[in-house]
Amino acid sequence: MEYHNPVLLKESVDGLDVKPDGVYVDVTFGGGGHSREILKRLGSEGKLFAFDQDKDAFKNKIEDERFTLINENFRFIKRFLRFYGVKQVDGILGDFGVSSHQFNEAERGFSTRFDAKLDMRMNQGDKLSAYEVINEYDEEQLKKLFYAYADLKNAPKLARTIVSERKNKPIETSEQLNEILKPLLFKGKENKILAQIYQAIRIEVNQEIEVLKEFLLQTEELLKPDGRLSLISYHSLEDRLVKRYIRSGLFEGEPEKDMFGNIDVPFKKVNGLIVPSKDEIQQNNRARSAKLRVARKL
Repeated sequence: MEYHNPVLLKESVDGLDVKPDGVYVDVTFGGGGHSREILKRLGSEGKLFAFDQDKDAFKNKIEDERFTLINENFRFIKRFLRFYGVKQVDGILGDFGVSSHQFNEAERGFSTRFDAKLDMRMNQGDKLSAYEVINEYDEEQLKKLFYAYADLKNAPKLARTIVSERKNKPIETSEQLNEILKPLLFKGKENKILAQIYQAIRIEVNQEIEVLKEFLLQTEELLKPDGRLSLISYHSLEDRLVKRYIRSGLFEGEPEKDMFGNIDVPFKKVNGLIVPSKDEIQQNNRARSAKLRVARKL
């Protein structure tokens, strides 16, 4: 099972400040790289729980009595930790985005490189796939999606073209979709724009923004005082949510001040933004857009 090097491995696990007897959660298990590093730093009393909704990730399961892998979306983190009798933890790590494995499995339909059925579901049991988004969303929904999740100026044109083309026959594969969109892509930037379009569809299919918000809102209650949050994002939408939540406990607007002008916030950032080194980016292209933020629960 080909899973590439975990991104910002040392930095993100350092961010957790692992205590040997602590309880930690890796909400994006994937190939298990971050989990293995956390286990190395835990003593015999420590515990690690990991989440992954993709059944493929179970082929990488770690045999270790301190480790539990939960086959669920991390939006349900509180519910499933409760099931294991865990109310509070010492640290939570998340590495958002798509694993190299998912990109490299042609039939999953995540990549612009392969001709595959339009799918893009991280959880193969979900009803909504890229096929439904492309063939059933109306023009307005598609336009909003390309604006919001890919920041594409020609979103109206993209939406109009898809809706008009699918009247002839359903758009079933990535190759068909790429052909339809080709005339609308700026010369020399075709691959970049296609990747943005696919990203927007993927975010919609997997409800990535809603999932991230639901998850973040649970971290405040789940973390013990001084507990750590160590989160890696790959696009500005996610990073903005993480940054705002760490700063103010909110996703928009400003927190209320008390009569002395102080604001009551749940977290304090531990250091500035951390990005991969040039070396890491050379070895692992997927790291190029990664941003790590670490916070401590007050």
